[in-house]
Amino acid sequence: MIPRNPAETIVYRTMVFTWPFYAVGALYVVGPVLAWVLGMLALLALYLGPAIREDLRATGPVPPLVLVWMLGMFVMLVALWVGHLDWGLGLKQTIKSSIGWAKGWALLALFPLVGAVLPIRRDILIRGQCVIGMWTLALAPILLAAPYIGLPERIFTSPLKAIGGPGPEYFSVYFFTYDPASWTPRWQFYAPWSPFAALLGVIMVLFALEEKNRKWMIAGVLGGVLMILASKSRMGLVGLVACTFGPRMMPLILRGWAWHVTATLTASMAVLGTTLMALAQDAVAAFKGARADSTRVRETLQRIAKERWQNDAMWFGHGTVHPGSHAVEYMPIGSHHTWFGLLFVKGVVGFLALLVPMVWHTLFAMFDAARHPRGRLPMGILMTMVLLSFGENIEIEAYMLWPAFVLLGVHLREVASDPAT
Repeated sequence: MIPRNPAETIVYRTMVFTWPFYAVGALYVVGPVLAWVLGMLALLALYLGPAIREDLRATGPVPPLVLVWMLGMFVMLVALWVGHLDWGLGLKQTIKSSIGWAKGWALLALFPLVGAVLPIRRDILIRGQCVIGMWTLALAPILLAAPYIGLPERIFTSPLKAIGGPGPEYFSVYFFTYDPASWTPRWQFYAPWSPFAALLGVIMVLFALEEKNRKWMIAGVLGGVLMILASKSRMGLVGLVACTFGPRMMPLILRGWAWHVTATLTASMAVLGTTLMALAQDAVAAFKGARADSTRVRETLQRIAKERWQNDAMWFGHGTVHPGSHAVEYMPIGSHHTWFGLLFVKGVVGFLALLVPMVWHTLFAMFDAARHPRGRLPMGILMTMVLLSFGENIEIEAYMLWPAFVLLGVHLREVASDPAT
């Protein structure tokens, strides 16, 4: 897999060196820098047109969905400024939060722009994920053995933390961590914590399933599955099943026999509905009970965020997260849930600024997945993003999700270039 232009070279080598970057605690720096460098390059390619070198020329106009993402993320910035003004947080805090926007929310618009404008092939991104999977498999023996041979949890925290970020865990290098509820080891690989590592594993599997080289495909799938299982994340297990099978089932909606089967199953619910509902409720209870303390903290955070949003700041939110109490294990109010976090921090305006582009893009990918195999990967990615948004804050993890966002832009470019679309 040989890159054909500087943009592909930058993207591919950045992916290949994911683990070395993690080893020096630099991943949180690499993601935003990559977004703004490639984003400026994309804008330069659009501006110069044929005057730029041939292998970097824009592949076409900016797709409408990318413009929607850009508008939505700009609205996020406006909501941030208004929230800071409403609550008198001061110029210093406003500048700091704006820099945080540039390292978080802005990436959700910049990376799709990069994929849609620059000549980056889908195959480069797919192979890059498989290479990360190979790195993961190669390092797995020492990581999995670490808690049993006396190695420490954290190796070190990088001096790069001086540049500022959400917390020291973004610049720390770990062998593993202990689950405080059960005191058993969990692995987070190159992510800041274990549940996020599981969702990165789901994305790795989605990419690897599209790889044409069987050896690299196996490496990517095994690496992703290992991340899901070793992280011990319930959300990762759900994503592994739903986000891989869901997109592959979409073509069935265009098949007449599939609708007949669905009608038959729907009719059978009159007889089996009560039993299936009881089984589903038991399954949900078991799912929540698997890590009851985590479920309790998350539900409490969501309830507090919702109540304070409704009572204090309906339209533009509180401007920033607030410290939590002992009842939520000192987790910040506005964290651990993208949607409740948006309502708390940026109000209804910020909530809609993400909801509109995400729903639009998801429906677009679903429609294309029903008609063409190229839609399976973007639909799986968006399903993973939606799943991630219900357990994490997606903006502070965008620096790790950038290959997926670039792929979304590549897909929009592919659809726009298809004369039959």
